This record gives sequence, structure tokens and C-alpha cells, in this order.
Amino acid sequence: MRTLTCRQCGHPNPIPFPLVAVDCILADPTGRVLLVERRFPPPGWALPGGFVDPGESLEQAVRREMREETSLELSACAQFHAYSEPSRDPRHPMVSVVFVGRATGSPQAGDDAGDTRFFGLDALPDKLAFDHRAILDDFARGRYPRPSW
Repeated sequence: MRTLTCRQCGHPNPIPFPLVAVDCILADPTGRVLLVERRFPPPGWALPGGFVDPGESLEQAVRREMREETSLELSACAQFHAYSEPSRDPRHPMVSVVFVGRATGSPQAGDDAGDTRFFGLDALPDKLAFDHRAILDDFARGRYPRPSW
């Protein structure tokens, strides 16, 4: 079993795998989706998101991650689909619960995001992190139900 070393006391703690993360698909009125450029490995553009913290619900985590990475407040969110392919994250096994959201505010990069930008689903950047191209393909094709806002 892998371990993480506590930053305060140096004690190794077992990590239960897979880890749980959340990501958010946020589309503007024209259908473009918001992506963040990652500042840390693995490189590339990605859906805003990150790890679920202890004591947090999935909904709390996605709202926090959106705020930290984009400065946006989610006004609505709904689960889209969960992605669990063991190789989806090159660092370690990861399950991501993907949400579709609506937000207020103007996006500004923060936390571990180097930039934020809206992209058309037919004009995504070449370098997308993780399995986010497959997620956005599923979204574009309507493979899973979307909220009817």
C-alpha cells in the first residue's frame, strides 16, 4: 500500500486507492466550455476540479475547486457521470465524479490554474490532461443526460 508522509509530524499514512476527485463542465451561453491550464504535472488543459477533502461532500468539493481555480461561484450543479478507468490519471488510480455546472462571476485563474479560457467543443486544445477529451466527447455527444436548466 502506498503512503503519504504527514507534513506536520513526518508519520507515513496509508493512502486508500483509488482517490476521489471532482471535475466540472461549465459551458457558456454559446456552448463553449471552461478549461484551466494546469501549472503542475501532469501538464495540459483540464476541466476545473481536484481532490475531495476529508469531511467534504462531492458537491462541496466541486464548489470549492471551482472557486479556488476559477474564482467562480457555482449557482447550480448536477452530477454528469463518474469516470474510473484505472489509467485515467498517470499519478495513481483515481475516480472522478464529473458535474455540469452554472456559475456567476468572471473566470480568473487561481490556485494551481495558470490560465482559464473558454473553448468550443469543436476547437479544444491539443494537450488535454487526464481523460478530459473523452469526458468532453461524451458531453458533446450527449452520451449521458444533462440537466435541463
